[in-house]
Amino acid sequence: MAKAKTESAAAVSNAIIRDIKAGVFAPVYLLMGEEAYYPDLVCDAIVRNALDDTERDFNQRIFYGLDSRASDVMSEASLYPMMAERRLVVLKEAQNMDTLEDLARYCEDPLDSTVLVILMHGASADKRRALYKAVTKKGVVLESPLLRDYEVEPWIRSYYSSRGLSIAPDAAALLLEHAGTDLSRIATETDKMLKNLPEGTVSITAAHIEKNIGISREFSIFELTRALSSRNRASALKIAAHLGEQPRFAMPMATAMLFSHFYTILRYAALMAGNPRADQATKMKVLGKPAFLLREYDDALRRYSLSSLSVITSLLEEYDYKGKGGDGAPIPDSELLVELVTKILNS
Repeated sequence: MAKAKTESAAAVSNAIIRDIKAGVFAPVYLLMGEEAYYPDLVCDAIVRNALDDTERDFNQRIFYGLDSRASDVMSEASLYPMMAERRLVVLKEAQNMDTLEDLARYCEDPLDSTVLVILMHGASADKRRALYKAVTKKGVVLESPLLRDYEVEPWIRSYYSSRGLSIAPDAAALLLEHAGTDLSRIATETDKMLKNLPEGTVSITAAHIEKNIGISREFSIFELTRALSSRNRASALKIAAHLGEQPRFAMPMATAMLFSHFYTILRYAALMAGNPRADQATKMKVLGKPAFLLREYDDALRRYSLSSLSVITSLLEEYDYKGKGGDGAPIPDSELLVELVTKILNS
């Protein structure tokens, strides 16, 4: 019953949840990975659907890895349901259980009338060992890796689409800047926002994000990249100084987004050097950007040469290293960002 390893965590979790809602349960689920969103999503779906409210008192047991033993979990999982079709046993924070591998004995021959959920956060079971192999044969495994920085914005658009919503590119960028790569936080912030929007709203703009999530668009990475594209020195330095002082600001996230922006400009420069008459459709395809952003990239091409763009990408790599504690004595992120922006403007 294990899902194919080549499938994405989103596809696997969607398939599992479809089965759950149809009343089809595996005897064992191993939900794991560095990204908690999909394991939590599936675990919540199992808890909501495995039992009726009237059945929970006698047939549901939740353990936590830090203060539980594998023998106790196996004892509960080995009991038969009382006045219900199935029994539900959930082990949360399973990565904290010293005897976790001992659960392999149960998972090799689990009861069909019990649903055992093993939920790991920020960790995965060793695929070479017995527990993982047993669940792969008898149950369902979901592994949810962290998304790379550049994968999160497309994920936001896909997530909004799955909820019957569209989100403008600048709104997605603003939400990404605020919530980072934490998918659970993105989903939570979205839920909060939707409660405050007029009923029937399906197109989410940057103004919606700014008003309902409490983000100042004036001082955002998105606005910083725009100021840098136009070489607006006063605006860029003002935004950089403000951003660096924010409690949630992280230099590695800033350098990652700036690198993505300037690398896109570099690719655009290469495209236009080889094909000066490229049409809008070609530009959008190569850049992976919507039409309304092309004007900004055209502006950037007039202000940055290929050689200066190469210098800037090297600067971003250097400051990414510094922002992660490299180069000896730590420098405040606020100072690093202003210093980096100054060098970019001077390149």
